[in-house]
Amino acid sequence: MTASEITDAPAPAPAGDPENLAGRLNQLRAAVLGANDGIVSVAAVVVGVAGATAQIGPILTAGAAAVIGGAVSMALGEYVSVSSQRDALLDRRAKGHAVDDEELVSAWAAAGASFAAFFIGAILPMAAILLPPASVRIPVTFAATLLALAITGAVAAGIGGGSKLRAAMRVVIGGALALAVTFLVGSLLGSQGVI
Repeated sequence: MTASEITDAPAPAPAGDPENLAGRLNQLRAAVLGANDGIVSVAAVVVGVAGATAQIGPILTAGAAAVIGGAVSMALGEYVSVSSQRDALLDRRAKGHAVDDEELVSAWAAAGASFAAFFIGAILPMAAILLPPASVRIPVTFAATLLALAITGAVAAGIGGGSKLRAAMRVVIGGALALAVTFLVGSLLGSQGVI
């Protein structure tokens, strides 16, 4: 290796490189938000069905469909988004523009992380609706979901440097609204004999 090749070689990124840190924090925030989506969307589905019927079969079926469908949807959305971004970056590189290899994120890795985050978040409302006795299923699910949303909201705000209390309140209010509406709709459908 010549002296000019040594001086022209890019220096390895230092361990505390702010760009690397920003990328990792962005991935962590995306994972927290993916878990948040798993929590609230699956909780809304199972609470809505539980509002219509106390039978565990329909609740389990709807919940399982929401977990799998939601996780696949999140993964597919992330895959398409990251693939499009990667294609644009590769096109820029082909046109002679400098593109940092760290910007070329793996679409498959992003999709897998999104699937896992949603799936992990969805476990909580599924356990909360399936494990307790029928008489307390709905209040337990409401409480567990809202507590988990408060935690994920605060964590996401902490990562982004925002107000943890304000962020927690936003997601708790939004989650409570989603649960209340789906429970009301399920109760109305159940009272009309739809289920």
